[in-house]
Amino acid sequence: MRDLLSELDWDKVGDDLDRSGFALTGPLLTRAQCAEVVDLFDVDEVFRSTVVMARHAYGEGRYRYFGDPLVPIVRDLRERLYPPLARIANRWAELLGERSFPAELDGLVAECAAAGQHRPTPLLLRYGPSGYNCLHQDVYGELTFPLQVAIMLNRPDEDFTGGESVFVEQRPRQQSRAMVARPRQGQGMVFPVRHRPVPGKRGYRRVALRHGVSEVHSGQRHVLGIIFHNAV
Repeated sequence: MRDLLSELDWDKVGDDLDRSGFALTGPLLTRAQCAEVVDLFDVDEVFRSTVVMARHAYGEGRYRYFGDPLVPIVRDLRERLYPPLARIANRWAELLGERSFPAELDGLVAECAAAGQHRPTPLLLRYGPSGYNCLHQDVYGELTFPLQVAIMLNRPDEDFTGGESVFVEQRPRQQSRAMVARPRQGQGMVFPVRHRPVPGKRGYRRVALRHGVSEVHSGQRHVLGIIFHNAV
């Protein structure tokens, strides 16, 4: 089987993040792998908790957090996606005068544990007709790794309609900027958890970003979220 992750153009991902605030990757999973992950949604023993979004006014749909040990396909994605994203995160940290992050995921997990953050955060989301997700940020504790990845597991306009990924940047002293992404099946979206550096007149400034999902009109939409910092 092709090693899709080894074919990714991380320079382009970094450039797109700097320019647009989010980046679409090449394929991260094959169609068969996407189906494998979708099927996991109904396997209770691989998850540590389930959230019904309407109960918390988050939107309409459900998501489930994977438990330890992570299933191999999710563990592999998290471990292999982290190092190139850490290089981007550390470049951003230097621009903003923020803390840097370990080069490998094990180092970040150890720092999370020291901060009392032990629970894994990769999650699987399912939306049906009328499902949506309000704008939010995935912050689970004091230690937050600044980038995350969402992988589309279904075929837009075939398995579901609607359900676009929405990003909103809140720029200081300016009106907010909305962006929409429509990744293909197996394709990933890389985007900031909280903020990114944007050049200004007096150097780089932080621009906050929130993300969500527009209403699904028909079918089912599944997304695998890879978040790198653990939760309290």
